[in-house]
Amino acid sequence: MDSQKGDVEREAKNGLSGRNDNLCSSAGGLRRGVGTDNHKKSDKQKEELDEAIEISFAEPLRKSDAYKWQSGDDNDLAKSHQNDFHPSNPPYVPKGNRVCGGCNRDINYGNYLGCMGKYFHPECFRCHACSYPITEKEFSLSGKDTYHKTCFKELTHPKCEVCFQYIPLNGDGLIEYRLHPFWSQKYCPAHELDNTARCCSCERLEPMNVRYILLEDGRSLCLECLESAIMDTGECQPLYHSIRDYYEGMNMRIDQQIPMLLVERQALNDATTRDKNGFHRLPETRGICLYEEQTVASILRRPSVSGHRLVGMRTQYQKLTRRCEVTAILVLYGLPRLLTGAILAHHLMNAWLRLKGYRNLNPEVEAGICQVLSYMWLESEIMPNIPSSSSSSTTTSKKGGKSRNENKLGEFFMHQIAHDASPAYGGGFRAANAAVNTYGLRRTLDHIRLTGNFPL
Repeated sequence: MDSQKGDVEREAKNGLSGRNDNLCSSAGGLRRGVGTDNHKKSDKQKEELDEAIEISFAEPLRKSDAYKWQSGDDNDLAKSHQNDFHPSNPPYVPKGNRVCGGCNRDINYGNYLGCMGKYFHPECFRCHACSYPITEKEFSLSGKDTYHKTCFKELTHPKCEVCFQYIPLNGDGLIEYRLHPFWSQKYCPAHELDNTARCCSCERLEPMNVRYILLEDGRSLCLECLESAIMDTGECQPLYHSIRDYYEGMNMRIDQQIPMLLVERQALNDATTRDKNGFHRLPETRGICLYEEQTVASILRRPSVSGHRLVGMRTQYQKLTRRCEVTAILVLYGLPRLLTGAILAHHLMNAWLRLKGYRNLNPEVEAGICQVLSYMWLESEIMPNIPSSSSSSTTTSKKGGKSRNENKLGEFFMHQIAHDASPAYGGGFRAANAAVNTYGLRRTLDHIRLTGNFPL
């Protein structure tokens, strides 16, 4: 009897190992088998076999380390599947007890796959991204989700939003890219050096499938910024007067008639160089409050679009005479309406301080409080619960109302002011804004008049 029992146990074990031999391992971690049972045994042998099967079911299914998430390059992931995967076969399961992990139906006959402790019909072992069956020997895995290698790379390897290619690896084998802090535009570092056009207003790089507009002074303008761009002095006058009304609404009326002109970049740079009393520390000057008499070329007629260029602009030289403490305000042409308005709000505050006797302020205080007024005006334009300073005729864009793109541009200009890294414009704004939020604008201005600094 003991001898017979030993024979039965050996036969049961042989039956299990024979079934496992039918589950062959592939390079991608798949195990294929044929779901047929042709063992014919006596009733007692079957009883002993069932007992052995139950014991095997009691053991937990083991998972291979190859199925852990791989954070490296996709090629390394593939090598991990090929070289490091040592599958532990799922236990032998009699016909009728195998349930497909994809469709949840029994696997009664035909080929099947064993993976991650589960069984699958071959057509049910699918990519989590494209939903097509995985027939290749190699595949990628994230958590318990399986992918074609190409689909996994498409999902995880970042693409450049300028050239639309996969961002290449750097010398250390890492994916390195640039990311705009507001727009989240992701691009290859090489595009910062290969003369790729950058919008002079929103700072986004020109994608390969879009052409930016080239202004006559060499700047580039994206199509979204072009929608609301102000191109000549006459077109800017309603906006200028609406911002003066905004100041008057805050009991900061400016009685003097200060000329305002839109100019080209070179004319603005020349005026900045000649003006000895102004303070300028931005990388590129976009506006200036003049305190001396000068002759400048203003934009008399807006240019027209021809292909991907603006042409036909007409300028006129104008002598600016000093009739009060402030000679004129000059602003760069071709900028979106909200950015043009923010620049005007800043320099109208320069003029207000000058006209009200605020003299010899340090750069952080003067630039900081001017940036606060610029920020406040932008906030009134794009925040729905804050009354706008502009009249109904000037709050609208050329298409009859501020578009979603224009509001997003306004948020970007506010972000630029709030996160400026320069000591005067950035640090000054944050100190001034903290004082205004604590004490209010009027008390802050009174404190500046008395002490030359912000209240603490």
